[in-house]
Order: sequence, then C-alpha cells, then structure tokens
Amino acid sequence: MNNKTLVSETEITVRFCEVDSLHIVWHGHYIKYFEDGREDFGYKYGISYRDIFNNHLLTPIVKVNCEYKYPLTFGEKAIVETTYVDSEAAKLIFHFKIYRASNHEVVATGESIQVFLNENKELLLTVPPFFAEWKKKWGIA
Repeated sequence: MNNKTLVSETEITVRFCEVDSLHIVWHGHYIKYFEDGREDFGYKYGISYRDIFNNHLLTPIVKVNCEYKYPLTFGEKAIVETTYVDSEAAKLIFHFKIYRASNHEVVATGESIQVFLNENKELLLTVPPFFAEWKKKWGIA
C-alpha cells in the first residue's frame, strides 16, 4: 500500500422522487449516491464497470455502510467525494463523503467494498493482472 490518493467529486441534485414523506432524502438513496460516485470515479480513472467487464471480470459489492449526519432535501445540490483506498487484497475499496454544495457541510459518510470474480463467478484471491496494471498506471503499485 502507498500514500497516493485518487479522488473524484460528483455533483448530484436531489430529485423529487428521492424524498420521503418527511420531505428529506430517503436513507436508501445515499447508497445510490455512492454508486454515482463510484461510476464517476471509474470513468475518470479508467476503471469503470465497462472496463472491468471488458477484462472478463465482475466486481460485486460485498459490503456497504453509510453514516448519516444531516438530511438533504428536494432540489439541493450535493457533492459526492469518492476516494479509492489501496489494499493488497483483490478488492476495490472506496470511502465516501457527501457534502451539501451550498456550505460544504458533510451530510453522510460511508464505505463500499467490492471483490473480483471471474466470468464463472468464482472469487479471485489474487489481484487480477488488469487491476495490477491499473494500480501501476496510477502510481499505486
């Protein structure tokens, strides 16, 4: 592991269908916002789901958590900060911070962990060559 940090920031706008009867974002949508952050990170750094799939790999989520700090409401803009966390294991680990765009108040934090599977859906216990090359490209390996 090293100290190189890869970060992506994604702006989202809270849609009407994402708020509940309390007029705040329903808690499950924060996990979707994490997904928005992962997708943006993947496009920015060349490790999108399409890149992974084109290398005959799958990366299912095996763990996700979210700590809620303050609610978001309809029409608010927020920024999802997605940070790659290096690991020697064959895993993709991301940390998330969701900020209210208007004042940069942290409204939620979280983490997701994905593992690598081959096309037969068998767990890979060693880092696949595609991922090792990606880490080297970005100065992580």
